Amino acid sequence: MSKSEVESLRKRSREYMETYQFHLSKNMYALAMFDLEQALQLYVKAKLLEEGVLYPKTHNVRRLLELLAEIRNDGTLKKMIKDYAVELKLLEEAYIASRYVATEFKKDEVLKVEKVVNKVVKHG
Repeated sequence: MSKSEVESLRKRSREYMETYQFHLSKNMYALAMFDLEQALQLYVKAKLLEEGVLYPKTHNVRRLLELLAEIRNDGTLKKMIKDYAVELKLLEEAYIASRYVATEFKKDEVLKVEKVVNKVVKHG
């Protein structure tokens, strides 16, 4: 793990949050949801690298969060994964839909997921 790789992932995560704001403002909810997924995925991968763990080659946000929670023995994060299972599932759907299937999301779904992403990031 290099410090520059961690910072690169963090920077890209922040950039996806910026594009999220743009897509949300233009009512592009599917793209906004994808931006949230990418932002959280890259953030968690940066955290795993900080813990000295090479992250697995997966885009499954829940799996990445579960790995981070396990490595840290973080009960709060484990509870968040359980409590926000529906929102995390929406993120996974957004990733898949962006590649293969046209899926639409509603504004309220996107805003709920945004809250979860922000809570996870705030938790650290």
